[in-house]
Amino acid sequence: MTAFSDTRPRHLLDFQGWSTERLTAILDNADTMLSVLDRPVRKVPALQGLTVCTVFFENSTRTRISFELAARRMSADVVSFAASSSSLSKGESLRDTIETLTAYKVDAFIVRHEASGAAHRVAQFSGKPTINAGDGRRAHPTQALLDAYTIRQEYGDLAGRNVTIIGDVRHSRVARSNTELLTRLGANVTLCGPATLLPRDLAGERVTLTTDARTAVKGAHTVMALRLQTERMDAGYLGSLPEYIQGYQVNEALMEHAEPGAIVLHPGPMNRDLEISADTADGPRSRILKQVENGQAVRMSVLYHLLVGRA
Repeated sequence: MTAFSDTRPRHLLDFQGWSTERLTAILDNADTMLSVLDRPVRKVPALQGLTVCTVFFENSTRTRISFELAARRMSADVVSFAASSSSLSKGESLRDTIETLTAYKVDAFIVRHEASGAAHRVAQFSGKPTINAGDGRRAHPTQALLDAYTIRQEYGDLAGRNVTIIGDVRHSRVARSNTELLTRLGANVTLCGPATLLPRDLAGERVTLTTDARTAVKGAHTVMALRLQTERMDAGYLGSLPEYIQGYQVNEALMEHAEPGAIVLHPGPMNRDLEISADTADGPRSRILKQVENGQAVRMSVLYHLLVGRA
């Protein structure tokens, strides 16, 4: 087991309190987990006897299934909580819900919620290791980890790599978590979108903001398209969709301005032929399905680090 110089974090709510050393170790350990998924029997006993509870207050396909499979691949029992069919519909509070689930001897919580900071509250109410699977527009740490892993898998290292993220940055927890993680791992990040969807407070060391997509992708080794989160938008954030497509769609014409061999990512779900063209999403540059595959391995690594690794 790797010996770390810092105290092991109890939760993964965001990257605060996580050293670069530990984050790198999660990515390193994902290699081992990926090899497990390539075996005829894709299961190890690492979490046998433990119970993991997924608590999702927002709809999800990739993240929820990925986490549940990750836990089961390591022999954990998995309890799935769906807010729409729970006592929350009868007025039960988040605190009472989590304390009830904790009383069933749950060992860890994986939480997605529309409110920023909700995962922190679950950690407080339960006292159990808690993983943030996306809270409002604030953070989605495991998505950033799997994106970083996918880029690293392609290039061997993140140091000095240029990553461009295009689209609805304002409402994207993925963009925020990726910006924080990728820069800590030595990458340069360019955030691009319409001015109304590009919050200026994200600018900083190794982070550049621009409203020009061609400028944004120049020199990029990786280009990530973001979904337009119209469900989170107030009126006035966006002009017409044809204007958005013309200015910000990730397509083959735009990718000609990136580095030769640059790859394309998308955290999903995709609106094909809106933020990304279908031919690019399905083309040789795309690593979108590789992100999905890597997500399971990375989340196995996160669960192992929090529940088994005691260093």
